[in-house]
Amino acid sequence: MNYKPIIIVHGEPNSIFLEIFFKSLKFKKIMSPLILISSLKLVKLQMKRLNYNMKIKSIDYKNLNSFKLDNKTINLINVDYKTNTPFKKISKDSSLFINNCFKIAIKIINLGLANKLINGPISKKHFLKKKFPGITEYIGDKTNSKNQVMLIYNDELSVCPLTTHIPIKKVASSIKSVKIIKCVKEINKFYRSKLNKSPKIALLGLNPHCETTDEISEEKREIEPAIHKLNKIKIKISGPFPADTFFLKKNIKKYDVVIGMYHDQVLTPIKTLYKFKAINLTLGLPFIKVTPDHGPNHEMLGKNKSDPSSIFYALNFLKKFK
Repeated sequence: MNYKPIIIVHGEPNSIFLEIFFKSLKFKKIMSPLILISSLKLVKLQMKRLNYNMKIKSIDYKNLNSFKLDNKTINLINVDYKTNTPFKKISKDSSLFINNCFKIAIKIINLGLANKLINGPISKKHFLKKKFPGITEYIGDKTNSKNQVMLIYNDELSVCPLTTHIPIKKVASSIKSVKIIKCVKEINKFYRSKLNKSPKIALLGLNPHCETTDEISEEKREIEPAIHKLNKIKIKISGPFPADTFFLKKNIKKYDVVIGMYHDQVLTPIKTLYKFKAINLTLGLPFIKVTPDHGPNHEMLGKNKSDPSSIFYALNFLKKFK
């Protein structure tokens, strides 16, 4: 194979992910073969419900090199999942299945047989069980990676929530100069090494208008010192900027990446601007991990009306890498 395969981890079995995966097989521009890690029984059940008719090739990850892989069929590594219906309510019953899918994916990558991974959405409440704030941290733990960064990537503008998936009440105490510096360095490294570009980065403040009545604000105590240190090592970063007006066109056109202090500060504007034309990248891993930027979307199960733009965008992005 000229291109290493892309590993597709199903994620939450009761989600729209298989639907958009079936639609992605019509995406003709992808050169890498796709390998789906899921349940054979579940794939057949959902395929029947959604009125798709595709051939399935069952493969063994231990002998991956012995299989001739292409995208004319679904290349499937089977993981046991007990169900007799195509969809059911999301519950903790999915957790073992999801964990086993990820285990196999990481084994394949550790064997050097793949270097790209797309995972479907998961339910944080049921799968992560408060052990990890998000899938970013879960994957970091499973790969012994210490400095993961969540980057929502779009060719025109990307955003990063510094504090990822934590409650709002914990955000202020989690903002530290050292955390900002590590995050910015990881983003700068990714753009320079993978995209051959020196990014222009904007850093948002935490408080309204970057001001507070407190004696010293998070901007003065943590954010500004971090910017000063990063400028000293020639990283192109500016700020802190007030978040309420930053996403005006005249501002965002000057930057490649915007780092916010918390999740919705940057996720809300980028989804408003680009809808599903964005992907969730986990930086700081020994491989490229992408998640289409949507959740399980239980309300749309079985309707075959879900927008596949995000997985198309993910596959198009991964064309850059062999």
